Amino acid sequence: MFRPLALFLGLRYTRAERSNRFISLISLISMVGLTLGVAVLITVLSVMNGFDRELKSRILGMVPQASVSSTEIIPEWQGLADRISQDPEVVAVAPFIELQGMLTSNGQVAGIMVSGIEPDYEKNVSIINDHMVEGSIDSLKDGEFGIVLGQSMVEAMGLKVGDKVTLVLPEASPSPAGVIPRFKRFTLTGVYNISREVDNLVAFIPMGDAATLLRLPKGAQGIRMKLDNIFLAPQVAQRAANIEPSLLYPSDWTRTHGNLFGAIQMEKAMVGLLLFLIIIVAAFNIVSSLVMLVTDKKADIAILKTFGASPKLITQVFMVQGLVIGVIGTVAGTILGVVLALTVGDLLGWINQMFSLHLFDAYFINYLPTQLRWMDVLIITSTSFALSFLATIYPARRAASIQPAQTLRYE
Repeated sequence: MFRPLALFLGLRYTRAERSNRFISLISLISMVGLTLGVAVLITVLSVMNGFDRELKSRILGMVPQASVSSTEIIPEWQGLADRISQDPEVVAVAPFIELQGMLTSNGQVAGIMVSGIEPDYEKNVSIINDHMVEGSIDSLKDGEFGIVLGQSMVEAMGLKVGDKVTLVLPEASPSPAGVIPRFKRFTLTGVYNISREVDNLVAFIPMGDAATLLRLPKGAQGIRMKLDNIFLAPQVAQRAANIEPSLLYPSDWTRTHGNLFGAIQMEKAMVGLLLFLIIIVAAFNIVSSLVMLVTDKKADIAILKTFGASPKLITQVFMVQGLVIGVIGTVAGTILGVVLALTVGDLLGWINQMFSLHLFDAYFINYLPTQLRWMDVLIITSTSFALSFLATIYPARRAASIQPAQTLRYE
């Protein structure tokens, strides 16, 4: 079979037994370093992408992506919701009333943010209905004073569906016995499980009961929105507030949870940069191994030139050898990285469960999320190939500049 001479010689040098084993060791280290660098970079970026996805789907699936609120009750909120829905970026809308208080039951006390909702509308803007472990948000009906709590809160207070829990409001009411806080007994009708942060902080009650508890007329305090593009939340919220600028004020997720999202994005960038240095180190190892190989093969290069080999051919021979290291290391690293990215979540989950290590207690989810993005894989492999190619240029040009007469004089 016909093969170009440069490819034939380059592959022969790669497979040949060298008298200097140290050069072979450096080449192997370069290949392994490139493999590990590519694999770790793909795996870690997939994990960071997974956290980014979970943040958007879980945290931003519960908190309002964008909303408009009023200091006064909005009795005809349906008309305002219809006008807000006309914005092309708005996917769905839902009314709400928010209040803060404390829950007490079985001798336990916990602070809570309570959202008064309309279940039929809330399903369209929130993921809560998809994460109910007991009951349903449809059980929240005006006048029945039902409440839906997160699983972490339910476990901490020792509750089960059907139990009574008391909601204490910070507003005080005068009485013959003095000033006492306002409180109301609710029945636990549902339990959801999304994340520790949300489960411990947010409760849901019917919007009509929330208005009754606050002694307000029937209506909504504000309108929350689900958006097609969450990064346009500030602009969409402002456009919605401009419908009634004297009555409404805007809010969006970038004000409430933007720091968490920004931290993950920053961490992803910094971790990616640090791991990318592994690939650069491996590329420098390719340079050093090829430079030592050129020094070791000076006589062979001089003989080739004596037989008429051109500087271009010599350059191609050593570039082929460097690229073989780069291609093998990159391909092996890509395969290993993709396999790890697809299995590391299950693997760590098994280890966590088997040895009871509590590896995920510090995070807002109880497992390791991963999301493999093929664009990331393409960028990493392309960069690795490019660095491997650049690493061959200097040693190959140095080999091509060897003078046969001076080299063979002492042979």
